[in-house]
Amino acid sequence: MKTVSSTKPVTITHSSEEGLINSSQDLGWEYIVFNEYQLAPTQISYPAFPQHNLYLCLATRPYRIHHWMGKQRYVGIYSRGDIGITPAGIASIYRTEGNDHFLQIQIERQFLHQVAQNTDEIDASTVDLIPKFRERNPQIEQIIMMLYSELHQGSGWGSKLYIESLSNALAVNLLRDYSVKKTNFNLHPGGLSDSKLLLVTDYINDNIDTEIKLSDLAALAGISQFHFSRLFKKSVGMSPHKFVMQQRVERAKPLLKNPHLSVTEIALLCGFNSHSHFGKYFRQFTGFTPKQYRAG
Repeated sequence: MKTVSSTKPVTITHSSEEGLINSSQDLGWEYIVFNEYQLAPTQISYPAFPQHNLYLCLATRPYRIHHWMGKQRYVGIYSRGDIGITPAGIASIYRTEGNDHFLQIQIERQFLHQVAQNTDEIDASTVDLIPKFRERNPQIEQIIMMLYSELHQGSGWGSKLYIESLSNALAVNLLRDYSVKKTNFNLHPGGLSDSKLLLVTDYINDNIDTEIKLSDLAALAGISQFHFSRLFKKSVGMSPHKFVMQQRVERAKPLLKNPHLSVTEIALLCGFNSHSHFGKYFRQFTGFTPKQYRAG
C-alpha cells in the first residue's frame, strides 16, 4: 500500500442517491449527516464537499481500492473497520474491485469549531482535519456504530440528546487524533501485504464449508502461525478465527431466507459443526438466533 502522485482517472460523478440504503436526512440530526451505501464494484467521484467526510468500511470481505484525494493516491486493501477521512474542500475519486458497503458521515466544519472552542485541551486554530486513507481507531469506530444503531432505530424519546452526545464525542475524538497539528500521516499501519491478505481471505471464502486450519492460512502467507495471527489481526481488526466465524455467518444469512433448507443444513453448508455451534456465533455477530433472523 502506498501514496503517490498520479494522473487522475476519468471521473464519474456519483449521485448521492446511488447505492444509498439508509440516511439520517429526515431524522432531524444536527451538525452531521449519516448515510449508508452499498455499491457494486465501480469508480466514482466526489466533489469538494464543504463538510468534513468520514468513511467506515462495513464490507464483510476485504477488497482492493484505488483512492485519489487531492494530489495523493492510495492503493491497497480495505476491510471492515477501516476508516477514511476526506477533509472539507478536497475532491476525491475512488475505484473499488469488490462489493462496497460503507458509512459516510458528513460533519459540519463550523461544528468542529464550536466543539474546539468549548474544549480547553484543543486549540481552536487547529480544527481542520488531516486526510486519512486507511485508519484503525476503535474509539471512533465504536461511536460511529452507536450512531449507526440509532440510524436504524429512527428518532424516538431521548434520541436527540443521545445523538448530540455521540456527535460531540465523535468531534472530540476526531480533533484529538486527526486535527491539522497532527503531522504523522501514517499510511503503513502494518499487517499482511495486500497480495497475501487477498490470498488468505479468498481461500477462506472458497473453503468456508470445510475445516479451516490456522496452519493452512499461515502456510499460504508463508510465515509462522504466531506471526500470521498477529499480522492478520492488524490487517482486518480481528483474529483469524473470529474472521472465519464472521464469514460463515455472512454466508448463512441469505441461506436462511430459503425455506427449503433447515437450520441444521445451513449450519453444515457454512462450516459449523452443529446447530448449537451455528446458533452461538450467529447470535454473537447479529444479536439474533438463526430462527429469529429467518422470521424477520
